[in-house]
Amino acid sequence: MVRWMHKDDLDAVAELEQLSFSVPWSYKTLKEGLSNGLDLYLVWEENGIAAAYVNFRILAGEGEIERVAVHPLFRGRGFGRKLMDAVAEYTSSQGVTEITLEVRSGNQTAINLYESCGFVREAVRKDYYREPVEDAIIMWRRPA
Repeated sequence: MVRWMHKDDLDAVAELEQLSFSVPWSYKTLKEGLSNGLDLYLVWEENGIAAAYVNFRILAGEGEIERVAVHPLFRGRGFGRKLMDAVAEYTSSQGVTEITLEVRSGNQTAINLYESCGFVREAVRKDYYREPVEDAIIMWRRPA
């Protein structure tokens, strides 16, 4: 089920970071984000643990998705899609009609997910990512 993240989820989400990103956010960064009043976190709870999570913000009337991670044992079960749908629903309830994100150009699984959620490739940031160096594709979901 999708729910708001709470501090009891920090260990599981920090593990998701380690398993999902070449440059993971630290436990400290996650903990600070949970209480900074700017970052919003949703988790997909499976068997009592945070099996997936999304971090996003609403800035100047626009949504920005910063992180999406699904535990490797739970990939391919639609949890990422359910989190993306929950972000869209929440941001819409806040009057937000446009959402952006960036994704590694080589992460075709994520790109496919985002495109299936209505995101469109709009720009590229050359050599944006490190470890390994890779372009970032900037995607937007805008009203039709």
